[in-house]
Amino acid sequence: MYFILILVLIVILVSIRQINEYQRGVKFRLGRFVKTINPGWRLIIPLIESMQKIDMRVKAVDVPYQKAITKDNVSVSVNAVIYYKVRDAAKALIEVENFYYAVSQLAQTTMRNVAGEVTLDDLLGERETISNRIKEIVDTATDPWGIQVNSVDLKDITLPEDMERTIAKQAEAEREKRAVIIRAEGEVIAAENMAKAAGILSTKEGALHLRTLQSINDISSDQSNTIIFAIPLEILRAIEDWRKKNA
Repeated sequence: MYFILILVLIVILVSIRQINEYQRGVKFRLGRFVKTINPGWRLIIPLIESMQKIDMRVKAVDVPYQKAITKDNVSVSVNAVIYYKVRDAAKALIEVENFYYAVSQLAQTTMRNVAGEVTLDDLLGERETISNRIKEIVDTATDPWGIQVNSVDLKDITLPEDMERTIAKQAEAEREKRAVIIRAEGEVIAAENMAKAAGILSTKEGALHLRTLQSINDISSDQSNTIIFAIPLEILRAIEDWRKKNA
């Protein structure tokens, strides 16, 4: 009697399976799918039933560098990271042999194809749009596998060295062009302000004299400066005539 009780206890202990909160169990009986089991302790009948655990947490998979040729015939290398999770544990186990490997391969192929559909400028400037495009394609393709793709982020885009130098030169030219435009705009504004100031000084009585005195005062504040006054010839001639008359 005790032997039977011990045997039953051993069978029960061997049959207990623990499923963690972040897992789901896929139960089979005689090789046929029975149901998906929620977290907790569960009994699995030895030899008759079996169970496999599926991790339901979000997975971050690094998609390795993929070489592609853009729409304008530029060779690039692109890599990304894809975030996805198992939505249906039974489908992820039954419908595809290894969903980890399958999702990674699908993401690589899709990334190459999407990179080939756009120009280099779009690939560099519209990363978010391209990432969303890759996400939509992968999510649709993996839906029968019970996989939900949360997001895809392009991490890096590597260009050939000659193309990098060309882009750097183009960027430098754009910066110089912008600097010339800014300087020209500043000179135009300064000229307009000087014209306005000249108009005010010429129309307001005494304004020009006050400005002259102010300039002289500013110059005289530095002892190293020498001020030379230009006297009109008419005044010098008048002084000379006055001397001759009084001689």
